[in-house]
Amino acid sequence: MSLEKLAVYEVFVRSARGLDHIHVGSLHAENPDQALMYARDVYIRRSEGVSIWVVAQQDITTSKKEDIATFVEPMDDKPYRHATHYDLPDEVKNM
Repeated sequence: MSLEKLAVYEVFVRSARGLDHIHVGSLHAENPDQALMYARDVYIRRSEGVSIWVVAQQDITTSKKEDIATFVEPMDDKPYRHATHYDLPDEVKNM
């Protein structure tokens, strides 16, 4: 099967429990199950993760570059919503 007929899947891996899934790349597959198997073989073959998500690229909705100002502007007048005002103890590694 040619690449043009395969769906593109975005792959997210969680490296340890309690951490966020991180986008690690993309791959082509016929279906989600095949994408999950490919992702396992390509991205965590040496036990680099504890969880994998695969998402069909066509199912992801993204913001447009020209719309970003309307997303950010309403938050500029509410500094309390930004986590910059909190002091975290050194023991907190993942927040």
